[in-house]
Amino acid sequence: MTDAAQPRRRSLAARLPEFPWDTLAAHRARAQQHPDGIVDLSVGTPVDPTPRRIQEALADGADSHGYPTTVGTPALRDALVRFVRRHLAAPPETDHAHVLATVGSKELVAQLPFQLGIGADGAVAFPHIAYPTYEMGTIFVGATPVPVDLERLAAEGDAAFEGTATAELIGRIGLLWVNSPGNPTGAVLSAEQLASIVAWARERGIVVASDECYALLPWDVTDVPSILDPRVNGGSLDGVLCVYSLSKQSNLAGYRAAFVAGDPALIGELTAIRKQAGLMLPGPIQTAMTTALDDDDAVTAQREIYRRRRDVLRPAVEAAGGTIPRSEAGLYLWTTFGEDALTSVARLAELGILCAPGMFYGGAGERHVRIALTATDDRVAAAAARLASIRPV
Repeated sequence: MTDAAQPRRRSLAARLPEFPWDTLAAHRARAQQHPDGIVDLSVGTPVDPTPRRIQEALADGADSHGYPTTVGTPALRDALVRFVRRHLAAPPETDHAHVLATVGSKELVAQLPFQLGIGADGAVAFPHIAYPTYEMGTIFVGATPVPVDLERLAAEGDAAFEGTATAELIGRIGLLWVNSPGNPTGAVLSAEQLASIVAWARERGIVVASDECYALLPWDVTDVPSILDPRVNGGSLDGVLCVYSLSKQSNLAGYRAAFVAGDPALIGELTAIRKQAGLMLPGPIQTAMTTALDDDDAVTAQREIYRRRRDVLRPAVEAAGGTIPRSEAGLYLWTTFGEDALTSVARLAELGILCAPGMFYGGAGERHVRIALTATDDRVAAAAARLASIRPV
């Protein structure tokens, strides 16, 4: 083969696994055959209306003839600062330099390793049961994915990696993802656990990014600490980032309204890269997001809607033989029926209920399923009624 005939690129798409939810097609088709229709609890997409005030703000911002800025309007940045101080215990000195709007949180999760300069010689650690995009972002840059049990990491440090990572690989980690409240488990890490993780990472020069998009949806806990909280970071935001989305709490999934907050040096790096890449939240969305960030009443009302649905679905799942080990916060019931995850998915599909198998979130989930609370009241009630026919395994 001549030099001219040498391959000039490697297809990244060809090296990726199949998108997990695409593999549910057969189970979805089976569930759709139910006489009363499918109850789709496989994806955590909001089903309730976007609050009217936010829709009106979107319309008010419709005359957006110029390019938006990457950093966001001053009004949006002011609202972001107020939000992280009010809800995430950010210190009083937090200002515009500490916050940055993003085009949803998934794009940031997927691109953060790249934007932090982690390459093929690096590694990224993330929870061993986790949202799959943490691993995808690692694969995109050719780095090594390192799943870790965060509770063990908080308690045992390097020993938490035994059997999965060598000392040499630990030394290559440049980014550690934390997710509390966790997706899919609903687990919440305490301030002490998070502080231990941050201290471990700082000793090794590792950036800690904490995905906290379910923080305002607590159920069985009263304290959901943020990485921005001085109890966690010791009064310094050095090397820490909070990633946050309004998709769940404000029914804004279609708006792609999110932000990152924390270390101003890191925020500055991300801003510089995102300017060059043209990553800008559309102007009308910035206007709507500004309103949403201050609308605590709408968030409280939505949380109570999810609480009501949870109060219907959780006992029905447990009566059907499901065990839910953790569910302190968030929008999911991480459930085991004492069998292989795909067996559970198939059995529920026979009842017209679609859920997600636990292996979507890592090998440690092979005997669990994730059941979302994101369906209308009538569909949740239908799922509960259908579950009553299950004989526990």
